[in-house]
Amino acid sequence: MKKIFLLVIISQLFFYESISANELKFETSPYLQAHKNDPLNWYPWEKGIKKALKENRPIFLSIGYSTCHWCHVMQRESFKNKSLAKLLNKNFVSIKVDREEMPQIDALYQELYLKVKGRRGGWPLTLFLTPSREVFYIGSYIPLHKESYAEGLDTLVPRLAKAFYTNSLPTLQEKPRELFENATEDALNAKSLAEDLKESYDEIYSGFGVSKKFPEASKLSLMMDLAALNHDKELESFAYEMLDMMALRGLYDQVEGGFFRYSTDAAWEIPHFEKMLYTQAELIPLYVRAYQKTKKELYKNVVEETIAMLEKHYKKNNLYYSASNADTNEKEGAYFTFTKEEIAQTEFEFYPNFKDQMHINIEDEKRPSYFKVAREKLLKVREKKEYPFIDKKINTAWNALMIEALYSASVIDKRYANMADETLQKLTSLMFERGVLYHQTLLDRVPTQKGLLEDYSFFIAALLAGYEVDYDAKKLDFVAYLLEKAKEKFYKKGIWYLSDDGLKIQAGLLDKYYVSPLSKMMQNIIIFASLKGKLSYEKLFLESMKVLQSRFAEKKSEVPALARAYLMQKLQIMIIKSSSKNLMKNRELIESVNYPFVLRKKELYQDYLVCSLRRCYMKTSNLKKILLTLP
Repeated sequence: MKKIFLLVIISQLFFYESISANELKFETSPYLQAHKNDPLNWYPWEKGIKKALKENRPIFLSIGYSTCHWCHVMQRESFKNKSLAKLLNKNFVSIKVDREEMPQIDALYQELYLKVKGRRGGWPLTLFLTPSREVFYIGSYIPLHKESYAEGLDTLVPRLAKAFYTNSLPTLQEKPRELFENATEDALNAKSLAEDLKESYDEIYSGFGVSKKFPEASKLSLMMDLAALNHDKELESFAYEMLDMMALRGLYDQVEGGFFRYSTDAAWEIPHFEKMLYTQAELIPLYVRAYQKTKKELYKNVVEETIAMLEKHYKKNNLYYSASNADTNEKEGAYFTFTKEEIAQTEFEFYPNFKDQMHINIEDEKRPSYFKVAREKLLKVREKKEYPFIDKKINTAWNALMIEALYSASVIDKRYANMADETLQKLTSLMFERGVLYHQTLLDRVPTQKGLLEDYSFFIAALLAGYEVDYDAKKLDFVAYLLEKAKEKFYKKGIWYLSDDGLKIQAGLLDKYYVSPLSKMMQNIIIFASLKGKLSYEKLFLESMKVLQSRFAEKKSEVPALARAYLMQKLQIMIIKSSSKNLMKNRELIESVNYPFVLRKKELYQDYLVCSLRRCYMKTSNLKKILLTLP
């Protein structure tokens, strides 16, 4: 009898959830699933757009992702508020978008936010649109009630609803943008780019930004390139200072390794406690590069610890989950910070820097002598804590970034190349079916969302990185196929688009969160052209660059990944050719050269030959003599 009663209760609970859940209950995204029981009648993108057009109702659009702290705050304060839900359900079609599932939609509206506000947006991103998707109000986090920095949703929603239904919508004002149509070569050379970087660099705390600080891996990579090209010791010191600050201060998890998404202060002390797969993947190669140049043990430790952290928390079936939350049980940083009593077990000095707790920073220029022992004690403390929520989406683009990072790290430890191969094989098996690349899925689901520009771009980069480790010609064949597919899907009349779903959202050049898919593709194209000696790909690069020239001239070092691609083509990539045995044996020596744009290609002969895209310079059995010919 008890069992029957229990089954009745369970069935009633399932029935209640099914009737109370909104349209997001059918979605696979963990972020959208987290909103399925909000009293707000959420719709996914396509269903919501169709409903708004059919009923001629305005749209309330909210864009976020599952490990976004302020997205959770907005959900708790506003989206679960029954009074606000009633207002929105009556007057708007509410659409929820996972920016990791549909980055092209996010990119479109982030660009609009930048134009309107004159500054970058972020998440959550909040918009009000007409049924035909014309935006008439845009913001980021909006509180439920009025605060000093913003009007509250409780008054904003009825005000905008009235404006729509009485045909008195506000005009969305865009900031004027100066056009640079006649950029000269002088404005876009290695020295001018270096000066531009220096102007934006924070010499007090190291890095970029005067309040929040993001790692900005692409900018740091360009800085290291320019320091080498210009023999600029000042810029080189800036790069190493920034690497040190990120590794020793609060951006880095001193206990388990790995980087948080950004620092909430200028001095890198207190992070926003999310960990993103792409952050780790983009920073690992920079620390590998710095270790090769300096042999500084800290840089090697960072690489090994970060990969180990990902292995422990994010990896399953040789694939990597997307991200982890900042909160544990709605308490920000709870897993990562320590109480006075917990710190007392170590030799770390306690001072509360995050509420009444401590987030560990190393204030010296290196780790203290007691670091390893203290860390082991704090690891035992953490074992008793609940790890934050992990978004278990398998994202093709971000896994590809991680594969590229592992191939880079294999110069430190060869087993990382094996790990990269395993992940590449698994990712290909899961996400590449019948000639089509897919964007994301869960491990137990068949992917259905077709690949975006970022998936093709980052996957190609991973294959190119893998080729320089094992010289497997099949990887270059795969690159050739994917490049042609990407061109067919995303390149129309000189313009690259983020997707081929009919939305016609042009690819942007912003690298702040992770590298611009378009800029990465530009690097891929000129790298592949140089490796294969294909002038047709250089022509594609130049045609694309012609369209991008004005934006590049305006932004300069603010679009660092595109700047790197531009310099690769302008200054020429140098290819060192020899047998795979010779190249593998001398990998570390070749990678230690000062010139930043050097690749390796397998040939059948035992001598060494150095070539650019159009000509070769020298053939000799003496590798050191070859290296001396590099710029």
